[in-house]
Amino acid sequence: MKQPVIYDLDTDDGIRHITIQPVHQQIPGTDVYATGVFSLNEAETDLGDIVFDDNMHEWEYTGMGNLNHNEAKKIARFIKHNLNALVA
Repeated sequence: MKQPVIYDLDTDDGIRHITIQPVHQQIPGTDVYATGVFSLNEAETDLGDIVFDDNMHEWEYTGMGNLNHNEAKKIARFIKHNLNALVA
């Protein structure tokens, strides 16, 4: 994915438009590959990252309280279910 994806997060306070950008890494002399890290932003605010394990089963949210656990869980579930579209 070259362009970020906008996820509309439905919260008690209304819809939040979260930008999800996969973090890629390039090893010299090879192709670019997905790292399992997804950067989250809302407008100009950095919300932290969602970081998956090697198997994309477990995840953690590295933000500092901008999202609660349930909100981060919704985003992680969206990423996991749309992984091929997000990292291609």
